[in-house]
Amino acid sequence: MQWCVCCPCTGAVDSTLCVECKQIARCHYCRACDHCTDCSHSAACRGCLSCAHCQACDRCSQSAYLERCVSCSRCTYCFGCVGLAGKDFHVLNEPYARDEYFELVQRLRRELGMKET
Repeated sequence: MQWCVCCPCTGAVDSTLCVECKQIARCHYCRACDHCTDCSHSAACRGCLSCAHCQACDRCSQSAYLERCVSCSRCTYCFGCVGLAGKDFHVLNEPYARDEYFELVQRLRRELGMKET
């Protein structure tokens, strides 16, 4: 069954309230994602599986609150990381304390001219 409730997506299956996504399945509230499955509240992700609240990630799985990460699995709150598994609060594959993580990410976003999420 191919349907997506209330969204202009291409090839969306069993998804709701997504926008500008392509070839997604069982995703909800996503924007501009491509070939993702079982994701929610994510944007500009590619090939992700079971991720939530991720931004601009590629091939990540079972993760949440990742930003600009590639091939991370079972991670939360990571920024610019590659290939991590089961990690939290990392920036460029380096661990940080929770409060340091949020301060550093905020500074990086500002310096890179990125919007606050």
